[in-house]
Amino acid sequence: MAIVIFCPITFNLAEVTRAIEVARALDARHNPVFMGYETDFADLITDAGFDYRPSEPALTSAERDQALRFDQGKTLRNPFTYELVSERVSAERALIRRTRAAAVVIGTNPTSMISARAEHVPLIYPVPFALTRPQVEQSKRLGLVRGTGTADRAIDTIATAVMRWVYAHAPLAPRSFVRVARENGVAPLRNIVSLIEADHNLLTVMPAELEGYTLPPGYERVGPIFAHLDAPMPEVVERLAAAPEPLVYLGLGSSADRGLALAAARRLGTLPVHVIAPIRHYLADDDELPPNVHVTGLIPAHRLGGLVDAAVLHGGQGTVQTACAAGIPFVGMGLQPEQVWNVDVCVRQGNALALTPKQAGGPELAAAVFRLLEEPTFRRAAERVEAEFDHEDGARASARVIDRIIEERAVDAEARG
Repeated sequence: MAIVIFCPITFNLAEVTRAIEVARALDARHNPVFMGYETDFADLITDAGFDYRPSEPALTSAERDQALRFDQGKTLRNPFTYELVSERVSAERALIRRTRAAAVVIGTNPTSMISARAEHVPLIYPVPFALTRPQVEQSKRLGLVRGTGTADRAIDTIATAVMRWVYAHAPLAPRSFVRVARENGVAPLRNIVSLIEADHNLLTVMPAELEGYTLPPGYERVGPIFAHLDAPMPEVVERLAAAPEPLVYLGLGSSADRGLALAAARRLGTLPVHVIAPIRHYLADDDELPPNVHVTGLIPAHRLGGLVDAAVLHGGQGTVQTACAAGIPFVGMGLQPEQVWNVDVCVRQGNALALTPKQAGGPELAAAVFRLLEEPTFRRAAERVEAEFDHEDGARASARVIDRIIEERAVDAEARG
């Protein structure tokens, strides 16, 4: 039996659920052990029956927001002090040694880039394709500048070239990572790539997203991975699905904010539809919404196929892939380049429309939802994409890769005597 440590960012819903799906798919010979620092979605891990080891130091709410903005490229300020990075690396190394882990599977947890390598344990990262090294290196335009005009495309090409250089060469990694890496006998982490590239990068995308790209060593496609929450469907969902009015799903994951949630919910509330909105974690007790907007906690969104007529999403890969697998056409409002990419992939397939977050509270959102509901081409495209997703199982493919890596490591260790 081999121990596999999972270390997602536990305040990121998509990362936690992606890790749970992969852990569920592991060969029975392997034992998953989770660790994390924040409590936001750690209960999903324990509810799924996994061994969870809470660790310290955790980020405060303000530090989490800052870390998210840093990850999204919206600021150079970050909460990764020397003390925090050093203590987290020590905690991760201690757990690896204590469990004699054979592999570490991560989300966007940058300290694992140091701890796993310091312990000479394979580092595995199931990750979207957008903003990975091959995508940045090989894309002519990354969609950093929105628009379809000649000037927009030209500016985006220039912005992409700048981004490409910054991504691979600019010393933007927090200084703490350079210092702590050296102290742990690991090559210093200096640029953006070094913070987000593991030894084995498992791309959680459909084949079409990789057309025209060549994957370097250390990268391979596994396919979509999204949440299958073990929770009952709220009674209100099935009741609203049976009503004569269309039912719209508002899914904003964990990387949106209260302003976007309120703007989108209130605009949707002006339409002749019902809205099911698992956005309770964004709202304050005194926030008022229209009566046709029904706020819930997290729901098993993978079971919404056949119940929901359209969706409005923030563009995170988990919410987008869930809609695709359920055959639901959607409006996507990417909050950062990776999410914009996720939405644009579906726009090209015909099962989605793209808006900016600033349009969430405006007439553009209403017009887009009406198009999804009234133009049958979107539904037909969503059904076609759903059929393609039926042949994919990224969690099981990831588990096979993890099993292969563990076996290769065991063979190498035996050969060394």
